[in-house]
Amino acid sequence: MALVEVISGAEIATLTHKFSSVTLFRNKTVRYAARMHAIIACQMEFQLYPMDIQVCPMYIESFSYNHQKLQLHWSKDGVTVNPELKLLQYNMGLPLKLEETTGYMQEKEANFSRLIIYFRFERQIGHHLIQTFAPSSLVVMLSWFSFWLGLDAIPGRVTLLVTSMLTLVTMFTGLKTDIPPVAYVKALDLWMAGCMVFVFAALGEFVVVKVLDVRYQLDKDTRVATLPRILPMRIHALDKPHCMTAWDVEGVRCRKPSLSFRNRGLVKLAWVDRATGQEKILWQEIDRQSRVLFPVLFLVFVIFYWPILLLKKS
Repeated sequence: MALVEVISGAEIATLTHKFSSVTLFRNKTVRYAARMHAIIACQMEFQLYPMDIQVCPMYIESFSYNHQKLQLHWSKDGVTVNPELKLLQYNMGLPLKLEETTGYMQEKEANFSRLIIYFRFERQIGHHLIQTFAPSSLVVMLSWFSFWLGLDAIPGRVTLLVTSMLTLVTMFTGLKTDIPPVAYVKALDLWMAGCMVFVFAALGEFVVVKVLDVRYQLDKDTRVATLPRILPMRIHALDKPHCMTAWDVEGVRCRKPSLSFRNRGLVKLAWVDRATGQEKILWQEIDRQSRVLFPVLFLVFVIFYWPILLLKKS
């Protein structure tokens, strides 16, 4: 809610103005009617943009006559709105009329009669659903296709993710031109920031799986390099669980398993699935889990975003 503080282009009618009239009735009632045209400025708040509601009041009051000399009242049809009036971005609600007595001039110890009318403008969300929310959601969903490309198509995967990020940044930059620059965060800023976080997370996931794949290939090459020195058959010694027995040209010997057969560092790069007996590679499992995790997290983001926004709007 904001106060009307600026009136520009006003045309105030006088007794001799062509848009004013004075009528004298037999019961000694004098009616003075005048037409005034004014462009009224309203201070708006955009925290909930593009689902914001602007309430703009307009005050009609006397500057010189207090309520003992002049009292203002709304007539039955004191405020009318053209039913054919249609705004491009807002739906206009029914104006609210109020009457009050207030003391706004401290130098004059008196109260003054005042009429108030509130104009309510509710922004139309359909345009932004088509131009902003739907395209940005599709760009985020498009970035998820990178989880199915694997590491065989690195150029295509990088191009897809970088293009998605640049598309969101360009879209966000273009949206800022629709409203005046403000110093606070708007609801649309949170939505676009969330979409960019998901695309950036997909790009970060690609970097992680690429690094893990490089480590896995190095570990695999190290294991292959050690195979020619011993025969393929290895069995665990029953009396020495931490020792391996292997046949080589010198006979049977016992040695400790190398780091390539242990867990290197804190992360297992690969393991054997006991149920299927197949080798599981860590970076492939991360890609497989991301295909489900990213859509679920984005759905949670949408579920929290819209109800909170609608609740604040109401």
